[in-house]
Order: sequence, then structure tokens, then C-alpha cells
Amino acid sequence: MTGIPQKMDDNYRRDMGTYRRLLQFTRPYYRRLLIGLLFGALYAGANGGLLAFMKKGLPKFYDPNVSLRIVALTALALPLVGLIRGIADYISRYQIRWVGARVVMDLRNAMFRRLNELSLSYFVSSRAGELISRTTNDTTAAESAVSMVVEDMAKQPLTLIVAVGALIWLDPWLALISLVLFPICIIPVALFGRRVRRFTREAQQRVADLVSILQEMITGVRVVKAFGMEEYEIGRFAKQNHAFFGRVMRVARANSAVEPLIVFISTIGVSLVLIYVRARHMPFEDFLMYATALFMMYEPVKKLSRVHMQVQQAVSSADRIFEVLDAPVDVRDRPHAIDFKGPVDTILFDNVVFSYGDKNILDGVTLEAKAGQRIAIVGGSGAGKTTLVSLVPRFYDVTGGAVRLNGQDVRDMTVVSLRRLMGIVTQDTVLFNDSVANNISYGSGEAGREDVIAAARRAHAHDFIMELPQQYETVIGDLGVRLSGGQKQRLAIARAILRNPPVMILDEATSALDTESERLVQTALQDLMVGRTVFAIAHRLSTIASCDRIIVLDKGRIVEQGSHDELLAKGGVYKRLYDLQFSD
Repeated sequence: MTGIPQKMDDNYRRDMGTYRRLLQFTRPYYRRLLIGLLFGALYAGANGGLLAFMKKGLPKFYDPNVSLRIVALTALALPLVGLIRGIADYISRYQIRWVGARVVMDLRNAMFRRLNELSLSYFVSSRAGELISRTTNDTTAAESAVSMVVEDMAKQPLTLIVAVGALIWLDPWLALISLVLFPICIIPVALFGRRVRRFTREAQQRVADLVSILQEMITGVRVVKAFGMEEYEIGRFAKQNHAFFGRVMRVARANSAVEPLIVFISTIGVSLVLIYVRARHMPFEDFLMYATALFMMYEPVKKLSRVHMQVQQAVSSADRIFEVLDAPVDVRDRPHAIDFKGPVDTILFDNVVFSYGDKNILDGVTLEAKAGQRIAIVGGSGAGKTTLVSLVPRFYDVTGGAVRLNGQDVRDMTVVSLRRLMGIVTQDTVLFNDSVANNISYGSGEAGREDVIAAARRAHAHDFIMELPQQYETVIGDLGVRLSGGQKQRLAIARAILRNPPVMILDEATSALDTESERLVQTALQDLMVGRTVFAIAHRLSTIASCDRIIVLDKGRIVEQGSHDELLAKGGVYKRLYDLQFSD
């Protein structure tokens, strides 16, 4: 039995540690928070003024011996107290909620920054919908732990103290009876608090599932419609939505049960107090003050008793946020990393090994590319082609051996300076919901409009761009949805041309082009390759026949290398791949 309390104590300490970490995001705004707390105290003091009016001011209206002037002044005191109370409430509420909203903004910025810092390996093992949900929904849910909880803690404890003080002043025994209610009201909160946290975390997970399905459907809408899977996707979404509804209702049941229990316990206490009042023959004005103080106690007791449950809900979301913020960055600058400067003379894969989990993707790859060489990499699906070229800009770090630039390990160079050397065109064309010009100049911030147009001409994209509604200012939609596959690929090539890097990585750079466009772009790429080191992955072997050297990968190893003619003459793996493509 001792293990259960110990586990609960450990959970409580962990929860409070998460909550304190969440509150650290308020530090830059401590002045606003302090203003909110001070005006919260003024709000509580104004409540004390209302009680004092009930005790001292109200009887004056029934005393014929009190002058009209005193009565008038007393009457003015009530709206004055109400005005102070209202102003204090507004300023306290606004300042604290401003801090809460700003914390949410900072959390989202921190999440987005962290997502940009994380290595590709993190995204391989994570769902896009899950990360979107954590960045949007979980940060919003965490706001209640900052704004609502802090607001309640600023006003309600002092209001409760004022009310209890009034009761003690009125009748110590009466105050004692009332105070007995407070710890009893905590019991239902303790019973339901853990359940709220568990169900909240489950509900947030279901939101992530919903966002994932939605994101997949929108991204793959052509496939969904092509295969007639609309009803299947609708059913999948409805199933997850119903599961989310179930978790939300569990949280709602736990939350909804607390207040009725508190009210029930409170009514028992009020009944006992009324019996006590009758037995003491309490004067009416004293009873009125007592009733006002008791009514004033109700809101603090109710809100303070719910603070624990709000913290539990927020901690659930905060845990999911901090899991991302605490995720390790696999690829980062070493403490003494230096900026790479000078020309690129050689790139060497020195007995490179790369593993993902227990599986070796690359196994002992040794390959040297000299400045100006065009290296083509071919092989079957899963041979490790894309992984190999991804090691050059350090999208991943090797698990064995090294990638060396001019003889120096790339891990000893800063990531920014290393990637500044690279121009990359991937097989999955990535464009942004921005103008054509901004997509071409992405990563080349100093490029002018003339440079953008020149790059577009060399990629043979200028003509179709000029036919768009706003030409270079045309916004192309998410992932360039308003363009054809060939148009998108030519914009990506124009982006790489504009960057004008010493190293080019072409991962199926012409895969989405028709024959005519491919011929034109290949001509442009041939000009661009002069004096640059190029790694080109291609499934269509006709596009790499002119490369200086062709590397054939199979199961993470180099099994053949040579020129196009040399490899055909060998009659090995390359010849077999070539014959499969040109068997007709």
C-alpha cells in the first residue's frame, strides 16, 4: 500500500515541475503580471469594502437619528466601491490574460523554431498531424494554466481571506463552521483531478489523429479521388472524431461533477449555519453581512477548488509541448566547428556507414568526387541513393566513417556554412504558398528581379510564368497546386540555378518533365554543371549517360562504378537495369 501514495507523490512533484516550467515563460512579462496581481489584491480589498458597507453603512439608512448628509455620503460610498472593484477586476483580468496569450505565442514560436532545428530523422518517425496539433491545440490548452489559474490565484485567495476575516469579526464560531466546508470541498477535486489529466491527454492525442487524417486527405486528394476512397476517408475521420468526442465527454463528466458536489456540501453547511443563526437570535444586519460574506466565499471556493483540475488539464498539454522542445537534435554544430571558406576541391565518402535503427542503409561506402565532376548514382529502390547524397549537407550524420570536404570532416564545419554550398532539387518538388518570384529566390535573399528572371529563363520556365495571371507575382498555392508537375519542377530547378552553388545535388531533377521540357532543362543543367561538383540520382538512365562517373548501389554498397559505356561493357547490374528500361 505504501507504493501507491509514493507513486501519487512522485506524480504530483512531476506535475508541479512541469507547471513551474510552463510559468517560466511568463518571466519576460513579470511587470504586467505584477500589475495584474496588485490589481487583483485591490479587487479583493474592494470586496472587503462591500462587507464593511453591509455592517456599518446599511444600518444608517434605517436610523432616524442619522443626518441626511451622512446618508447621502454613505450612499455614494457604495458605487465608489463598486467602481474601484470593477476597474481593478478589468485591469487584473486584462493584464494576466495578455500574459497568457503572449505565453501561447512564445510557446508556438519556440515549437516552430525547435521543429526547424530538429534533424530529418525526427520527422521520419513523427506524423505531420501530430506535430501540427501540438503546435496549435496543445499550446492553446496550456494557456488556461497561465491566464485562468494565475488570474484566480491573484484575486480569489485574498477575497476568501477577506470574507473569512469578516466572518471571524462577526462570530468566530460561525467562521469555524464555514471553514470546515473548505477542506471538504477539496475532496471531489482530488478524486476527479487525475482522471481529468488522463482523459485530457487522450483527447489531445485524438485531436492529433484527426489533424493527421485531415492533412493526409488534403495532401493526397488526387489519390483519394482517383481510387474512389472518399467514403473510406470519411469513415476513418468519423471514427476518430467519435473517439475524440468520447474523450472530451469523459473530461466534461469529471469537470461537471465537481461543482454540484461542492454546491451540495455548501448547502449542508448553510443549513447548519441557519440553525445556528436562529439559536443565537442574530440581528438582521449581522445576518445580512454574514450572507454577503458567505456568498462572497462561494466563488473563491469554487474557483480555487477547480485550480487543481485546470492545472492537470494544462500539464497534460504542456507535457506534449515539452516533449517536442526537449527532443534531441541529432545534427548540430560541434563546439569548435568552423565556417567553411574557399573553393570545393574534393568530396570524399570515407568508408561511410549509416544505420537507421538496427538496419544498415549504407555499409562501407568509399567514393571521391573532385571539383567539376558529375557523379551519377543509380540502383534499385531502397539501395541507399538518397541517403548517400543526404549525408553531404548533413541532413543526417554518418554512424561510421566520415564525409570529408577538402579532406576535413564535414561535422567539424558549421551546418549553415556547409549547406550554403549546396543547391538541391529533390524528386518531390517542394514549393510554398507564395509568389513565383519568391519561390525562385527562396534561399537567395539578395537576388534581384533580373536575377530571378535570368534563372527562370535558364530553367526554361520564363515563358509559362509570363502566361500566369500576375506573372512573377502569381501566388501558386500550397505545394504549387496551381501549376503542373513539369512547371513545378522547372521552378525548383530555377531556384537551384539562382543559388549558383559549387555543389549540386539532383535527386530525380527532371523526373516530372515531358520530353521537350526535359531536353531544354538538361541543356541548362549541362551549362550549370561546368566547374561544379554534381551528384545526380536518376532512374531514367538516359539522363545520366554523359556523367563522368556512374555509381551503382545495391543494398547500401557500391557494386559497380565507371562511365556509361564501361558499365554496359561489363554486363553487370547496370547493364541489367539499362536493358530493363530499354527492352522495347
